[in-house]
Amino acid sequence: MDILLIAGLWLDASAWDEVVPELTALGHRPVPVALPGQGDGDASATLEDQVRAVLAAVDAAEGKPLVVGHSAAASLAWLAADARPGGVAGVALVGGFPGEDGKAYADFFPVADGVVAFPGWEPFEGPDAADLDGPARERFAARAVPVPEGVAKGVVRLTDERRFGVPVALVCPEFTPARAKEWIAAGDSPELARARHVTYTDLDSGHWPMFTRPRAFARALADACPPAAQSAVTPQ
Repeated sequence: MDILLIAGLWLDASAWDEVVPELTALGHRPVPVALPGQGDGDASATLEDQVRAVLAAVDAAEGKPLVVGHSAAASLAWLAADARPGGVAGVALVGGFPGEDGKAYADFFPVADGVVAFPGWEPFEGPDAADLDGPARERFAARAVPVPEGVAKGVVRLTDERRFGVPVALVCPEFTPARAKEWIAAGDSPELARARHVTYTDLDSGHWPMFTRPRAFARALADACPPAAQSAVTPQ
């Protein structure tokens, strides 16, 4: 099946380069989604522009795709479920939780000159970056692209409650499924608390498994495909 791959903050579509061949070998058609403002130099891009790019990828897919959102882009994947509740097979949320209606998409870091630059590693010390050594961190920082203010401060708008019936796979890299369930039960993710079909996958990695564990990450995404879709593909 088609698996749409949406990267989080500071990453362009090339972030999936090592995951794509692994998913292909598992019999799927991975489609990295190019997000306006992340890699194309368009500092005027907005969250609405990115949502349109994701929905265009959904509409162009062969059949109903699995929509994968990494980190902050969990909200983009969930916005696709909201806009196309009958047009997606499911969503996989990796290391992130969907934002609520009326909340900012990713207003976590300071804005300077109209963009949110990669803030360095201090905010991510601990489980997030524990599996990234010095050279890997240098490569990440060198490839990081600033995120336009209009994206980071864009407001999430959710309108169709049919999204709660879309299957959700929560892939847990730097935290455990047990911890994720605790957070949801405590009210930290009202959207997932209302989702009716949520599964959890433990992935032993930091926050960026596409760089540190691409093969295991691809397998986790393949396993997140709905059973009917899994039976319809044949590994290459």
